[in-house]
Amino acid sequence: MRIQKFSRPAVILLATVVAVITSIVVANATQAITTPNAAFISYSLAAGANSAPITPATNKSVLVMGCCTVGAGVGQVSLLHIPSTYIVWVGLESYNNATITQGVGNVAGTHIVYLDQAHTVDIQVASADTIRVHNGSAVTKAGNVTLIW
Repeated sequence: MRIQKFSRPAVILLATVVAVITSIVVANATQAITTPNAAFISYSLAAGANSAPITPATNKSVLVMGCCTVGAGVGQVSLLHIPSTYIVWVGLESYNNATITQGVGNVAGTHIVYLDQAHTVDIQVASADTIRVHNGSAVTKAGNVTLIW
């Protein structure tokens, strides 16, 4: 009979200890998840034209995805914009000889990534702080670019 009286308080104490430890672990395991920001830019460019400059977020990793809906294709890069200094990137060119693209630049016209299968529509550096879409094709091209950070 004495064992039963001793066991009940011990079990309650043990359950309390487990509950406290579980609460501490859960409290320390929480993580702040932030909703990503995004920008969506559509383009329709005559032959040889450039889009308006696009300013990526600064000092943050930015995913830049683009597509060409006329002349089909897609391309993407991860990009870092260091204000008033340069833009650095690495990613994948559009299909038909898809390759890794990488670089750093602050000079207008520096190629970043192709968005069409013919490799004539690309995202380029527009300045140390901006990028642009350039249509190097002989015909009008359209599509869109999405930035996520």
